[in-house]
Amino acid sequence: MNALVPLVVTIPLLGAAIALIFGQRPRVQIFVSLVSLTLVTAIAAVLLVAVDQTGTVTVNVGGWAPPWGIVLVVDRLSAIMLLVSALMLLGVLIFAIGQGIVDDDNETPVSIFHPAYLVLSAGLFDAFVAGDLFNMYVGFEMLLAASYVLLTLGGTGARIRAGVTYIVISLMSSLLFVGAIALIYGATGTVTMALISERVRELPMGVQAILCAALLLGFAVKAAVFPLSFWLPDSYPTAPAPVTAVFAGLLTKVGVYAIIRTDTLLFVDVPLRIPLMVVAFFTLLVGIMGAVMQADIKRLLSFTLVSHIGYMIFGIAIGGDIALTATIFYVVHHIVVQTTLFLATGLVERVGGSTSISRLGGLLKAAPFVAVLFFLGALNLGGIPPFSGFLGKIGLFQAGVEEGSWLSYVLIAAGAATSLLTLYALARVWNMAFWRSRGEVEGYQSPLLESLAESPEDSGTVATKQTSGLMVGATTGMVALTLLLTVFAGPIFGYAERAAAQVENPDNYISAVFPEGSP
Repeated sequence: MNALVPLVVTIPLLGAAIALIFGQRPRVQIFVSLVSLTLVTAIAAVLLVAVDQTGTVTVNVGGWAPPWGIVLVVDRLSAIMLLVSALMLLGVLIFAIGQGIVDDDNETPVSIFHPAYLVLSAGLFDAFVAGDLFNMYVGFEMLLAASYVLLTLGGTGARIRAGVTYIVISLMSSLLFVGAIALIYGATGTVTMALISERVRELPMGVQAILCAALLLGFAVKAAVFPLSFWLPDSYPTAPAPVTAVFAGLLTKVGVYAIIRTDTLLFVDVPLRIPLMVVAFFTLLVGIMGAVMQADIKRLLSFTLVSHIGYMIFGIAIGGDIALTATIFYVVHHIVVQTTLFLATGLVERVGGSTSISRLGGLLKAAPFVAVLFFLGALNLGGIPPFSGFLGKIGLFQAGVEEGSWLSYVLIAAGAATSLLTLYALARVWNMAFWRSRGEVEGYQSPLLESLAESPEDSGTVATKQTSGLMVGATTGMVALTLLLTVFAGPIFGYAERAAAQVENPDNYISAVFPEGSP
């Protein structure tokens, strides 16, 4: 079983190398990418079952025991992040293949897309299984380097501008991260997370707080936590639909995952509850206020992405089994639903010729199946019962009530308001883009459209494009997966509860890395 862990990183990297070699053979690249991610998905599923039944799996790379060697660790939290990420990457890849076929690869040039996509996948998986901070940093840099390429595919002016902003912000967060690693190494003499967890407790609380703040600052940029989220709404919407879907669904969750590890493993004694609650409050409200002001669907969803990160920070701030259980469930839900909605929006753009609700209309009649796909995703993101979004939020609110402080009740109110405003923003999209007839669009006036901001890159043109069966099929499969989160919410919550209990006790992680005791 241990031998499977390194494969989740090496298979995509090997696939990227093969895809690069066969740059002029699109079918070979497609085959390699599909096989690579299918294998990783199967391995992730096996690992999830294994760690749930037998406990945490660790691998000392090259046979070198930590802290001198690199250790890879898969516990319940890592395993579910691996599986959900692999499923999303595979589903989006199928969508991208379908889009490449009908667009003749103008939007996603195959020779560039597949190697970069597989490197990004390897970086994501490496960040989830890394047992030391520097290896996690390497995983972050792998996915960021690949994301620079993917974000600027097509070379349009808007994408280059967005790419420059994204690169600058990402480099700053990377500098913060590596600087924090250097400080932690200087204070503890190690970058192995299990050993840091033990040694950092011996430091004065002031030193612990400084090290923790330095690390969280880098992760907060990656997770798009307010006020470090300003870059996201202008960066993600400009990319091709498959790239935007992956970025929105997965990249910010790597930052959330790292924050969970920081709070529950590395700096357990640092009092983070109040600062994180304050940050969660502003992330919830500022993000959703930005969303309700948008006329462009992709920018609207990008702002809701920021606001819903606030729910996850809320759960981390409260801590405890109930809150962490709801947080893990909500992370899984949001990865799947956000990715799905961006793919559905990609179909809307191709059928309607735009993503601005000012110029869309009649889509319910023109493309009823696409309308259903978007509608189901919107209900789930808005938190309508009995969908998984509702269940995750109820779990977080329950944890807040049990915590019982006035700040928790303020956050519950903010969370409820955010859910209602999310539903309002998505209902407006439905009313304008799907419900009203196409003939009403010209000269249409409504309070729903007053004071809305169009995308800065919107040219005002309407240009429909062909869709393919693969694109619709991939989106349908993703929507089905969002529904399965509701149907199997009980077992998923049960797994999340076991993962939370494991994460809450850092001694479990330490004993898995050092079964004979730490050096």
